[in-house]
Amino acid sequence: MTKTKRKRTNRPLPLYEELISLNEDLFFEGGAWQTPDYIKDNLIHTYRYYQDAALRFFHYTQTSELFRHRNIQHVLFNMATGSGKTDLMAGLILYLYQEHGYKNFLFLVNTKGVLNKTIDNLTNRSSPKYLYKVPIEIEGERVNIEAVQTFPRTLSKNTIYLKLDTVQSVASDLFTQKENAMGIEDYSRHKLVILGDEAHHYSAATKSEKEAEKSWEKTISSILQAHDDNLLLEFTATIDLDHPNIYEKYKDKVIYRYTLDRFIQDRYSKNVKRIQSSNSDVENMLNAVLLSEYRRRYALEKYNTFIKPVIMFKSQRIAASNEAERKFNEMIHRLTSESLKQFLQRQEQIATEEDSETLTLAYQYYRENEHRLQEIVNDIKREFSPTRIINANDSDRTGMLEKGHYEALNSLESPNNLYRVIFAVAKLTEGWDVLNLYDIVRLSDDPKTKGTKATTISEAQLIGRGARYYPFLLNGKRSYRRRFEDDSKDSLLLETLHYHTINEPQYLRNLVEALDEMNLPTGIDRKNPLLDVKVKPSFKLTHVYQSGKIYYNLTVPVPDEYYDSLDKYGIDNKKDIVIPHLFSAQEVGYKDRKIKGDYANTHQVVVTFDKRYVHKAMNRLTFFHFENLKKYVPLLKSRDEFLGEKWLNLFNRTVYAIVPRSIEASDLTPKEKLAILETYLADVAKKIKSGYNKRRGTNKFIGYPIKDYITDYRKRVPNYDTSRLFMEDSPQQVRRYVIDDEHFVYDSAIVNQTEKQLIDRVLERVDEWKAKYDDVYLIRMDENMHRESKKNEALKLHQFGGGHKEIHLEGFQPDFILYLKDADFILQIFIEPKGRNIEEEQWKEDLLMYINEHEADIVFEDEVDNVKVKGVKFYTMNDERGTLKQLATMSLGNEFKSLSVDESFHIDEAE
Repeated sequence: MTKTKRKRTNRPLPLYEELISLNEDLFFEGGAWQTPDYIKDNLIHTYRYYQDAALRFFHYTQTSELFRHRNIQHVLFNMATGSGKTDLMAGLILYLYQEHGYKNFLFLVNTKGVLNKTIDNLTNRSSPKYLYKVPIEIEGERVNIEAVQTFPRTLSKNTIYLKLDTVQSVASDLFTQKENAMGIEDYSRHKLVILGDEAHHYSAATKSEKEAEKSWEKTISSILQAHDDNLLLEFTATIDLDHPNIYEKYKDKVIYRYTLDRFIQDRYSKNVKRIQSSNSDVENMLNAVLLSEYRRRYALEKYNTFIKPVIMFKSQRIAASNEAERKFNEMIHRLTSESLKQFLQRQEQIATEEDSETLTLAYQYYRENEHRLQEIVNDIKREFSPTRIINANDSDRTGMLEKGHYEALNSLESPNNLYRVIFAVAKLTEGWDVLNLYDIVRLSDDPKTKGTKATTISEAQLIGRGARYYPFLLNGKRSYRRRFEDDSKDSLLLETLHYHTINEPQYLRNLVEALDEMNLPTGIDRKNPLLDVKVKPSFKLTHVYQSGKIYYNLTVPVPDEYYDSLDKYGIDNKKDIVIPHLFSAQEVGYKDRKIKGDYANTHQVVVTFDKRYVHKAMNRLTFFHFENLKKYVPLLKSRDEFLGEKWLNLFNRTVYAIVPRSIEASDLTPKEKLAILETYLADVAKKIKSGYNKRRGTNKFIGYPIKDYITDYRKRVPNYDTSRLFMEDSPQQVRRYVIDDEHFVYDSAIVNQTEKQLIDRVLERVDEWKAKYDDVYLIRMDENMHRESKKNEALKLHQFGGGHKEIHLEGFQPDFILYLKDADFILQIFIEPKGRNIEEEQWKEDLLMYINEHEADIVFEDEVDNVKVKGVKFYTMNDERGTLKQLATMSLGNEFKSLSVDESFHIDEAE
């Protein structure tokens, strides 16, 4: 009987979904909270948006009135490998110390490797991996982090005590009486925070449905319950929510999720490609060496920057790994310029179109430099000599690496670290922070090699760890996100991790399934050239192409002098201010987008404050630090000036707070007043940022000749075959579609499924438009058409006039134009399909609607009077928003006909 694959489901996570709704709710009193300065000022790394959000969500659970009676003590952060869980942990330690008075922290993990790495991260000031600045200062006081084996009975001022240990060791101390070991009473003396890393290991009892007395889970649970105020914060990149018991345990504890596919989509990681080969292990080893050395040379020769790409050779057994190391050393020793030349000739003879594009680039480089092969071989022998190899397998039963290898493994990016190759079995699946790993080679010369599900899951996790982005120098600057166009030569060599796999069908099926379970987008490293998208020759013969125009509004420069008051940013600084605060939430479904306020039981009270409150609130929001504020308010001479009548004008207005009727103005605490002001200032900051730009739109629309602006272009199709984000049932999957219909001006479209559905829905209505219009054309406006050209800026819509809910001056390019022309006028309709981020980009739809509502205000160059420009609502999958109905009414004056009714068939009424 065939074993059925367990179906993945998107199970509801009530706490997480509630926090998302709270975060989006304008009336939630804590929604403006931002990462405090004492965290920003004391961490080496700057938080990314998702780390800020994770900290903010935790803050909500600990401070909001909505959670006061729930006593949330146990939460889980589900964060992708490499996304900065330890950075988040470091910030949470400072937050809990400063805001909630916690001084004892217990870090638990199940492996020594992760433990040693975290000791460096959180306590070793001399380590390059230390996450805090030295010294740590909060409100003028120095704070010490002291690593301890036992928590002291008396806690010193300005000291954070951090016990870092394995859960096995803590369990042993807890349940067996030893001298100087911490028993349960030691955890009950003072409140503490448990930081559980790699938390997916702590659910043994949950999975087995047995409460084993001395299990890890029991250990953690006992410590958590030892004091009423103890907290448990768990962190993992891997949580099996499809397992019913795991789901039941964590469904109300997951507080934030940042998944691996989102991490890669946000460009914070390398891309991941698979190279599948039937070569021998030795041939695959040589391929990896040639590719790795080519990466190093390419960076040096093209960009004059030094990188040291690392290769990892992965085996299933230590004996096989050690034998592979021996073969590798022998291969490098025997390598000559002549043997390399013969290898390259052999690869050329057996080459096919299905070959790895990146390896093909490497081969091409060495062939072009055949006259330098001896020099190259000498470099390879030096770079990959035995002294530059780490064997990361256990040297003995103690589970410890060779002396010095632990430090070397965790400093591979250091200029002083010369190691290029690692041989390993399973030591590095968790807890290994490496950025310059570019190639992982799965070795197969082992009679016991099996592509079992457990094996491939472990390998998929290793791939996720290796995908961390390497911030190499480029033009003197470092970036922590991918900079190059995906699948370009630069991207493949400098921003892509390659996993060299064995070409065994069952193994590959399991590996792809494991990668998909992790939602890790990967693809086979096949040749993926830029595809030509061409204007149809038949369209070029039309008068629309030869003399027609497409219209966008003109922009004009905005001098600094324009931004002389807050009203220029769309902010009213004359009216009194009303801030919702301390709302009681009605019971609503977790799927509801907002928490609704109970207006019937609220009233407004006056908030009294002085300058100290305003300065404090501005200090807590980094946007209002003067050096940053000046970027957006160029005429400002000081922050005090910003408080004046021309700008914030707070002291000439009254601030009201909407509060429950049970609360009076006198009940507001200083902390609550500060929160109210922060809420208002955060909104001001958001509007200033979106309202500032060097150019702004006007109501004058300019016609750009279609023959000059609708041009051929080239674009790649993303090469992914894993990750739900890119699978066939996803509206976001991008493909190339050949489109023969003459009313679509290009010969093809490289679009996602939502965009393709829009094209189909529009083209199937052409006959109805042809009954009214002489010319009907759908034009795809792809940003690749004029990338990095001034024309690209011209083909954008910009806000103009007044009355916008939010001011956004940056402009955007709608994806499609429906071009309709009859004898009297031209109708140009902008259409923007949208699959994600609808709320974040609502201003774009608002602009399209604004054009319709302010048609009388629009003027055209040369006083053209036969052109109309309009826009429709976002088109979503299956037209859930009724965009096509709006399109029909706008262009035809009535709705589209039913396509299901066969009008050629008539029933005789007399029958």
